[in-house]
Amino acid sequence: MIIYSSNALKFRESVDNNQITKQIESAFVKRMGKKPSQGEKRAWNNSMQFMERIIRNSHIADDCGILIEYNIPSTSKRIDFIVAGKDDNDNDNFIIVELKQWDSAQATDREDVVKAFIGGNTRETPHPSYQAWSYRQFLNDMNEAIFTNEINGYSCAYLHNYPTINPDPLQSSQYEDIIREAPLFLANDSIKLQEFLRKHVGKGNGLNLLYLIENGRIRPSKKLIDHVDGLFAGNSEFVLLDEQKVAYETIMSLAKETETKKTIIIQGGPGTGKSVISMNALGGLLKHKLNAKFVAPNASFRTVMVETLTKQKARNKTRTKMLFAGSGQFYDTPENFYDVLIVDEAHRLKGKGAFQYRGDNQIEDIIKSSKVNVFFIDDFQRIRPDDIGSIAEIRRIAEENHSEVHKYSLSAQFRCSGAEGFINWVDDVFQIRPTANYDGWDHRSFEFDIVDSPNKLYEIIKSKNEAGFKARLLAGFAWNWTAEADGNGNGEVTDVIIEEHNFQMPWNARSISNTWAIHENGINQIGCVHTSQGLEFDYVGVIIGNDLKFDLEQLKLYADYDEYKDRVGKRGLKYDNEKLSILVKNIYKVLISRGIKGCFLYCRNKELQEYLCQRLNIVGQR
Repeated sequence: MIIYSSNALKFRESVDNNQITKQIESAFVKRMGKKPSQGEKRAWNNSMQFMERIIRNSHIADDCGILIEYNIPSTSKRIDFIVAGKDDNDNDNFIIVELKQWDSAQATDREDVVKAFIGGNTRETPHPSYQAWSYRQFLNDMNEAIFTNEINGYSCAYLHNYPTINPDPLQSSQYEDIIREAPLFLANDSIKLQEFLRKHVGKGNGLNLLYLIENGRIRPSKKLIDHVDGLFAGNSEFVLLDEQKVAYETIMSLAKETETKKTIIIQGGPGTGKSVISMNALGGLLKHKLNAKFVAPNASFRTVMVETLTKQKARNKTRTKMLFAGSGQFYDTPENFYDVLIVDEAHRLKGKGAFQYRGDNQIEDIIKSSKVNVFFIDDFQRIRPDDIGSIAEIRRIAEENHSEVHKYSLSAQFRCSGAEGFINWVDDVFQIRPTANYDGWDHRSFEFDIVDSPNKLYEIIKSKNEAGFKARLLAGFAWNWTAEADGNGNGEVTDVIIEEHNFQMPWNARSISNTWAIHENGINQIGCVHTSQGLEFDYVGVIIGNDLKFDLEQLKLYADYDEYKDRVGKRGLKYDNEKLSILVKNIYKVLISRGIKGCFLYCRNKELQEYLCQRLNIVGQR
């Protein structure tokens, strides 16, 4: 969506007449249905004055196309400024200009990340050249009009208030590669920027290019397809086995035909390979040149999936990240905009009032905005009251929207070393559902033990990690988590304290929350369900806190409202212990089932520890 478009002549006249901010604001209200913030209006008023001088002094043709605030389709990102036109060789080109009002910045040790004063605080943010490059890459990869009409994209960043200093943090050696991709122009570089524009778009005739860019269909280019295809090739973590292959082919056969609206529900418990199937489906649908996207409510899960798939530098990961999205961004997406949306961890979808979600129902958003939607779901992994994702709810909303419902169930376990019996035993022992594995499983197929202290638990997990296995310590929400504002941005505060064992460790650091599962510092921090759900490790050590207890008289597991510290997770459930207990037990099932090779357990509640040991002894007697 284009907020403002014009030719170079009219743009200059609007700025000269002091009308440009009013025109952009009027177009913004009309296109976006809301008013811009005062900060946005100040930025337009300031930056457009500088861009007018650049456009005028560059002497590019009057009929060059000008786009301001171009909303990248299917994202919440807006490109500040685009200039389109022909070069001396009659090539059709466009230039993305990322505008910043910064007057200072700091370098970091993270690839393509800097620090700048934004919104009243110093924050980490992508390098301006990286932002410009990533927007260009998205358009090159996903705008059909651009890659079929061979329109060439260029990008740069212009920091018109930023003085040239030596040494300059923004031009540190670690940023040389991205600046080469998207040149950086500072306050004293106006002549260089003018030459850059004149070289690539100086001959004008760019208005038609604006039309093509705005109306280009969103679908993957051959270069992007080849890129994604190369990521899957030889990647053993995404090989389809047995019924996973059947489920994948079922999805492909239904999803390739988008004339009829369809909702596909793939039901499966932990370890059945839902994520392996969903990732392969994304790759397969892109190969068929469908506008497909991978959706997951959990940011940690999305991040680790991209890291696992790419295992490359950040700029290569960006091309892959563009294919992934959170679940809350589709509330205002046009109907049937996507060919296919693939939703993993669908049980974590939200309703009205969820944090930072502006819609009413994420299931409905997704079904409305896609011709075909695929939901991977496990009804026993809902862990909060606002988790509305269920098979029944998906089916209801699909039928309301005249979408054909197709359901497929996965049963074979590919996690826990194939020990499907172990997962069933956990269900029975934790009183989630009765199963035939009440008396155990073939314990030779999966390593499981209950230990008598959290210190011993940590020693076991740390030794597994040092031996080269992926191993992490996990816990339920039985301890508060000190806020970042109180000095806990990097896991400085040891919140998880078990006094009787002189044990204390921090929760996973906020600074690495999305990559904690694969970060080298993760072994020294305790993960929660939000940083581990959907992921898997070789070994996990799980601490069950006092939020889950065992009643000796009733012989029943129950949640302790006061000991359960997730305020959102227990909202409205103070007098509904049955529902709270279901959610807390689901959390621990999720944590316990993260291991492929083994799981070790410590319970703080002595009655629960004794109950679980008794049930485990029955296994040993088989």
